[in-house]
Amino acid sequence: MGEPSWTIGIEEEYLLVDQRTAALVQTQPSGLIERVAGLRHGLVSPELFSSQLEIGTGVCEDMRHLRADVGLLRLAVTEAAHEHGLAPIAASTHPFAHADQLRITDKERYQALAADLQGVSRRLIISGLHVHVGIEDPDLRIDLMGQVAHFLPYLLALSTSSPFWQGSDTGLRSYRTAVCRTLPRTGLPPRFDSWAEFRQHVDVLVRAGVIEDSSKVWWDIRPSERYPTLEMRVTDLPTKMEDTVAIAAAYACLLRMLWRRQEENQPWPDFGNFLIGENLWRAQRYGISDHLIDLASGTLVPCEQAVEQIVELTRPDAEALDCVTELEHLRTICSRGTSADRQLATYRGALDNGASDDEALAAVVQMLIADTLAPPEIEA
Repeated sequence: MGEPSWTIGIEEEYLLVDQRTAALVQTQPSGLIERVAGLRHGLVSPELFSSQLEIGTGVCEDMRHLRADVGLLRLAVTEAAHEHGLAPIAASTHPFAHADQLRITDKERYQALAADLQGVSRRLIISGLHVHVGIEDPDLRIDLMGQVAHFLPYLLALSTSSPFWQGSDTGLRSYRTAVCRTLPRTGLPPRFDSWAEFRQHVDVLVRAGVIEDSSKVWWDIRPSERYPTLEMRVTDLPTKMEDTVAIAAAYACLLRMLWRRQEENQPWPDFGNFLIGENLWRAQRYGISDHLIDLASGTLVPCEQAVEQIVELTRPDAEALDCVTELEHLRTICSRGTSADRQLATYRGALDNGASDDEALAAVVQMLIADTLAPPEIEA
């Protein structure tokens, strides 16, 4: 079928906070989503909890288009929220909110989901970044899903933004991942030999009435139910917009690199989910602040070194997709830290300056508000 289109689109889930108290709102103001839709093409929707909303870009041909869409959507959400004294934060958890104090969105879909998942659903006040890349051939989609799983721990490490949970430092850079793992049908997908084999497995659950369709399969990466895309779901939600764009670019470049190797009869080695899962744990625990396992050599390497290898490995693909600058921004993330690193530094700095624990956590939220709408670090 020739080379895939590599079109790209993303979804980001924002948490809404009170600008004055830094607390997560319990109930979304009436008409807020409609206001955002009026400002920016309607690419906004509710989420499970009323204190959350999701934006989605259009189908973007390149990273400049993607950056423009994300920037305008973040601005639209911010403007609409400010009218109610609120602000969005792009982070995978709120530093001190308690999920049992929040309200499920009053829509049949979310009420049914809460009834199905019971107590698990009440912990899902988490946000993520989902990246869709256009791959029209379904069998190629399945093939690349198995191969790119090797790189998911690196993308998670670069995106981490959830070190706090209900007012506590969890010791993890991505506590969101721990919450996600309580859901059914999560984690790494099995390796499938074809699109037909993937559909056979999903259709067993559909025929049994367990799920309606594959949108209820919440793997770290999956073929989209609605679009001819391969959807990456492993990542936390980066707070800075440029980090989101860089991680999306890296994912697209990795897929193209794997396709290119496939065309040259050099598919990526299959190291198995057991070893990849160990790297996912290390990314969840340490983010970019420690080592990941080089599975080929069986040695620990600094995350920064592993990221540099990805940048060089995919450089031809970044050139082909015109996103070298975005890809190289991964180095900036490594040098200044992820959102999780910045949150922890803000929290500890506030405590060192005499703030109470509550004040330090509120300072983290104020940092997240500022970083969510920070000026671009990459020149368009």
